[in-house]
Amino acid sequence: MAFAPLDPVLHNQLRLAVISLLVSVETGDFNFLLDKTGATRGNLSTQISKLKEAGYVAVEKTFKDNYPNTLCRITPMGIKAFEQYVKAITDYLGK
Repeated sequence: MAFAPLDPVLHNQLRLAVISLLVSVETGDFNFLLDKTGATRGNLSTQISKLKEAGYVAVEKTFKDNYPNTLCRITPMGIKAFEQYVKAITDYLGK
């Protein structure tokens, strides 16, 4: 049995954590993702940019109480990529 290749965009611990969080919520702001992942601001920002470039996450910059607020939501492409990634990992585990 040949294994499906793992998506290199999602095969990164922080990017996978972000997608896993966003798949269960409508939107997640930067501070929510920062809190849940425990990442540094710079690293999280970089990884969100990579997810956005891949088309997996849509990013909206707004203001909340006069402070910049970055909202992230998973795109249909991101949902499909996540589902395929989970299936591939499940196949690797033989379940």
